[in-house]
Amino acid sequence: MITRRDFLIAVAASALTACATVAYQQKAILGPSIFDWNSIPAHKTDVGEVRSFFRAPTATLDELELHVTTLNPGQSPHPPHKHANEELVIIKEGSVEALENGEWRRVGPGSVIFNASNQLHGLRNVGDGPATYHVISWSSPGALTKK
Repeated sequence: MITRRDFLIAVAASALTACATVAYQQKAILGPSIFDWNSIPAHKTDVGEVRSFFRAPTATLDELELHVTTLNPGQSPHPPHKHANEELVIIKEGSVEALENGEWRRVGPGSVIFNASNQLHGLRNVGDGPATYHVISWSSPGALTKK
């Protein structure tokens, strides 16, 4: 027979285990950092390659992410889509078309694209050579739980 004392001890132990699990799963806050291009490996994809620099919470954001994608000619990283987080795309090299307000617009090196929250956007390499761009993405507090 389970006593009231045994029941309370079991409940307390379960609660402590749950708290420890949640604390363990939380990502560390990204602090001051330097990321050397040469130390970030390039991973081949079906459409080119990607270098993932970081993806972590910061002191003011639920998540901040930076990756650099290189697309082969004629390729797109994925179909047009939308998401709650916002992002900047900074074109390093090549010619791309970006979907903005339902229209495809061509841009080149040095151009900056802002993809607003929950707005349809897309990108494709329309040049003869590779197109490389930096993606800086962030989620404000609570944005990751919104659809």
